[in-house]
Amino acid sequence: MAYNELRMDNHWLPFTPNRTFGEDPRVFVAADGMHFTTHDGRQVIDGISSLWCVGAGHNRKPINEAIKKQLDTLDYGTAFNVSNDKAFRAAELIAALCPGDLNKVLFCNSGSEAADTSMKVALAYHRARGEGHRNVFIGRERGYHGVGFGGMSVGGIPANRKVFGTALLPRVDHLRFIHDPVNHAYIHHQEPVWGEDILTELEQRILPLHDPSNVAAVIVEPVAGSAGWYIPPQGYLKRLREICDKHGILLIFDEVITGFGRLGTPFAADYYGVVPDMLNFAKCVTNGVIPMGGVVCRQHIYDAMMGAHGSAPQHAIEFFHGYTYSGHPVACAAAIATIELYQQENLFERAGAMGQVLGDAMHSLCKGLPNVVSIRTLGLAGAVELAPIAGMPGKRAFDVFMDCYHHGVLVRAAGDNLVFCPPYIVERAHIETMVGVLADAIRRHA
Repeated sequence: MAYNELRMDNHWLPFTPNRTFGEDPRVFVAADGMHFTTHDGRQVIDGISSLWCVGAGHNRKPINEAIKKQLDTLDYGTAFNVSNDKAFRAAELIAALCPGDLNKVLFCNSGSEAADTSMKVALAYHRARGEGHRNVFIGRERGYHGVGFGGMSVGGIPANRKVFGTALLPRVDHLRFIHDPVNHAYIHHQEPVWGEDILTELEQRILPLHDPSNVAAVIVEPVAGSAGWYIPPQGYLKRLREICDKHGILLIFDEVITGFGRLGTPFAADYYGVVPDMLNFAKCVTNGVIPMGGVVCRQHIYDAMMGAHGSAPQHAIEFFHGYTYSGHPVACAAAIATIELYQQENLFERAGAMGQVLGDAMHSLCKGLPNVVSIRTLGLAGAVELAPIAGMPGKRAFDVFMDCYHHGVLVRAAGDNLVFCPPYIVERAHIETMVGVLADAIRRHA
């Protein structure tokens, strides 16, 4: 498609500087394997799994065929009071991947909806147990839990909150962020060891301030992905689990980014050996082909919700929540095919192995370059953080992003971070090209 055929007057792009996009449009018209084809006929390596979504690579025939077959069989059916066979099978496969007794799946359509769903489950669960006064939520600074009002409230990225402050939930607090820029600027497939317990503040200030008996849940990304791939301190998540258990607080892991193989394991919960009470997922569950999200709950949450209605009439609904497209049959068919493909090709294990290659390349080629102040790698993802331009945060990273795009590599600019999180099918040659292009761009914009 020629540039002059693109009519861009009507599409309002998300999380994009719309005022200038038309001056240098970045439009994809096709994708296959590791590459996009642009509207002007160029090939661009997908260095970010198209925003953490495309784990198995683009245009995978088993997923495509499953979708086509489902469209010819059952295109759509409501999820209220009836269901479809693919929803039950998808839930079964997802539950089988989860650790511990995480086994009850609530489907939705995105990570944002998953965050709000898990928060609603937390409130309903405590009410079912006779502790409806538990309505305080604790998120974390620089955390990201989507763009619903619940997720924005527990989220901690200032730019995502500042315009909407008057409508955010009132009873929310935030944990201290997990990155030490001085002592842990360079992290390569290891857990940073802190000289202090940064969760002391949770026990000694935040919980006493609200009283633990009023706190419904703590929600965190195991690895802070959207902010720029920040890795938690050694023992942090296990300590958080212990604190929540001590005070009867639910622990929610937002694994929209880390779920389905990014760390070389099914979930970050497996990688860190911590079972949350709820686990939010989306993105890679369908390889990004069709929107799907969800929340997996532990058995005791489901049992409490059902038990609270033991004396209610049999037709009574236990949880007034859901979406028109919850468990959409075509999305579930895509999820089934995607999970089976991950397993058949051992793509989770491959992601773990190629993550070491990616981390080695990022640290060897980017450390010591002008303005590079931090490099953090874990699993098949890594971030290079740049010193900001005075008075223009994010400008240097955005310029590098644009430079990389024009040299055939899609990297993600997140604030002053440049992030790679390629599909699990990535080859060593792709990594060498991706990181080499990034390093050259950093030099050009020194």
